[in-house]
Amino acid sequence: MSKEIKIKVRGYHLDGYQHVNNARYLEFFEEARWAFFEESDALKTLQKKNIMFVVVNVNINYRYPASVGQTIVIKSKLQTLAEVGSKTSTFKQTIYLENTDTIVCDAVVTFVLFDGKTQRAIATTEEIREMFVGELSN
Repeated sequence: MSKEIKIKVRGYHLDGYQHVNNARYLEFFEEARWAFFEESDALKTLQKKNIMFVVVNVNINYRYPASVGQTIVIKSKLQTLAEVGSKTSTFKQTIYLENTDTIVCDAVVTFVLFDGKTQRAIATTEEIREMFVGELSN
């Protein structure tokens, strides 16, 4: 499953060099991940079980400066089932300038499933893996 959202770059996103501040990209990527799961049955099921997603690693490649007035498109894809590990899984996220092939930045975001009761990472069970497969096939 993949999802795409658009964000217009505003003045408060910029740094002293007049392009989007590197820390803002983390926020943009997070906004896109929330959008990815907002309509997800898998997320709703996990929330009922007090299981949440916790980011444990983000690797970002900055490629092109975005600036005020531009619209960026953030594409998020949960990696294939083969890449859904026993405890970790990943999102591949890419930000483009709208209506172009220009990549502003891309990221691989690694997350774990986290049990809200025990406050510990948990394994990706077969039931959870099957929910992911359902999300990937949509």
